[in-house]
Amino acid sequence: MTTRLTVAQALVRFLAAQYTERDGVRQRLISATWGIFGHGNVAGLGQALVEYGDDMPFHQGRNEQSMVHAAVGYARQSNRLSTHAVTTSIGPGATNLVTGAALATINHLPVLLLPGDIFATRVADPVLQQLEVPYAGDISVNDCLRPVSKYFDRVTRPEALIPAALQAMRVLTDPVETGAVTLALPQDVQAEAYDWPEEFFAERTWTVRRPGADPTELAEAITVIRSAHRPLVIAGGGVHHSRAEEALAEFASATGIPVASTQAGKGSLRHDHPQDVGAVGHTGTATANELARQADLVIGVGTRYTDFTTASGTLFAADGVRFLNLNIAPYDGHKLAGMPLVADARSGLTELTEALQLHAHRVPGTYVDEYTLDKERWEQRVDACYEADEPDIRPTQPQVLGALDALVDESDVIINAAGSLPGDLHKLWRARSRDQYHLEYGYSCMGYEIPAAIGVKMAAPERNVWALVGDGTYLMMPTEIVTAVQEGIAIKMLLIQNHGYASIGGLSESVGGERFGTAYRYQSDDGTYTGAPLPVDLAANAASLGMRVLRAKTVRDLRAALEEARAADTPTCVYVETETADTVSGAPPAQAWWDVPVAETATRASAVKARELYERHVSTRRRHL
Repeated sequence: MTTRLTVAQALVRFLAAQYTERDGVRQRLISATWGIFGHGNVAGLGQALVEYGDDMPFHQGRNEQSMVHAAVGYARQSNRLSTHAVTTSIGPGATNLVTGAALATINHLPVLLLPGDIFATRVADPVLQQLEVPYAGDISVNDCLRPVSKYFDRVTRPEALIPAALQAMRVLTDPVETGAVTLALPQDVQAEAYDWPEEFFAERTWTVRRPGADPTELAEAITVIRSAHRPLVIAGGGVHHSRAEEALAEFASATGIPVASTQAGKGSLRHDHPQDVGAVGHTGTATANELARQADLVIGVGTRYTDFTTASGTLFAADGVRFLNLNIAPYDGHKLAGMPLVADARSGLTELTEALQLHAHRVPGTYVDEYTLDKERWEQRVDACYEADEPDIRPTQPQVLGALDALVDESDVIINAAGSLPGDLHKLWRARSRDQYHLEYGYSCMGYEIPAAIGVKMAAPERNVWALVGDGTYLMMPTEIVTAVQEGIAIKMLLIQNHGYASIGGLSESVGGERFGTAYRYQSDDGTYTGAPLPVDLAANAASLGMRVLRAKTVRDLRAALEEARAADTPTCVYVETETADTVSGAPPAQAWWDVPVAETATRASAVKARELYERHVSTRRRHL
């Protein structure tokens, strides 16, 4: 039997029938679609979403990039088992997807992109917004999405939708390959009718695999762990994607091996777990980084070993240090010339724990005593940063975090992505649950926080969801506040104003750039931005978009505003002004290096001094072969 539908109608019906299953839990794969309509998708997918609105919920966005961020936030909160689709017109609507697609792919988070495309039949050529390429007739702006998509196809004939849609679902549900998936849909093809086999619309369940370890690799891993004297686990985002937190806690408790975490992996253990030693790398704690420098075995679990984690190749400094990499992706399993243990994080950790318990393996008590004492010392530094002896003065950024830390419980989720906040949060935040700490630091994309908070709140409506936003990020993309207001999505926004790009300002100063072009100030006579702060009122802007705004001038005000916001059932913003962007935040400085090249020749003293320091750091870099 067949059913005659347009391509767009068939795609919507198909998507509504796709499910995932892992550990016996089944759920919709594509649970909703975001869209902004134009001539490239209004008559196709727009009409189809009206036709089948009961099967496919729709959400109206304000910016195409932020719609992807919302879908990604939803997917991460849903453990990559459910996500959203995003449809746009051709032209700028489609190219606005590129940044969101790159973020999704870099972070291994599934999202389905459905941009409209130029006419497949070429009857209207060039169509409005078409990019004409003289040397090729089959290229459109959607080809910009190829390098940032894990799967890309252009559906130029109705019947081509069937294999393309099935391949798209395969990639979205593959724990190794998942990321942004793009099906480019020519606007004439979207509206074209075809006789579809009924089997295409049958419910399909895509099993998300949990592969175990190869026996030979597992035996080698056990041998190398038992021979190590100072092992250290680096927990990455793969721990969360696999829901391996309990397995990691059991492994750490059974062996006594300390666990440090990347930005993506923070919260893999609760902050008060005896084996949790905090953040690792450039934004890490002194405790974790000193353990990393002396480790003779580094056990990476679900980590990509980015340059922030390895301190640009300078952190793991012990002679003869070895790497054991438990990762579901073979590509990551072989990094740093490590011994690969290719498996799902939860399956692999469970197998390691069971095998090591047979040997009653545990690290020496002196090692446990050492990192336990160091952890206590770091917690004292955190307390000092959070403490506010004078509650009636303007807070520092760490004191803002301290006020929030004192209020939340394990049900709250905090979201951040860029600026100076990720460094402070990684060092200082005390994660209370597996999914409380939601930092997008694979792409560190300004503008992610507000739409991602909407996506997280959609996935977990019972949770308090906080978007932690600096002034730089806010000015990039505040538009989805309107979406939160429109749909009654009660996100909380903590908006911190420090009058500039604080993080890049500090980095600029450290590399001899003298904070050039990083402050939000009027220009001075010499052309630099060193005049008075700009008279912008971000709180008023947020209120104009429909959000309830609570202004806090002091630490005391802040505590009261945060408590009021947390109890609110409408989108609510807490606005606070901290120190300006050209002063330090008050958090401990970096405990490990990060390689940002410094000018090799310069006449200004700041750059000459920065280059001398840079060369000293570079000399400590090593390649692990």
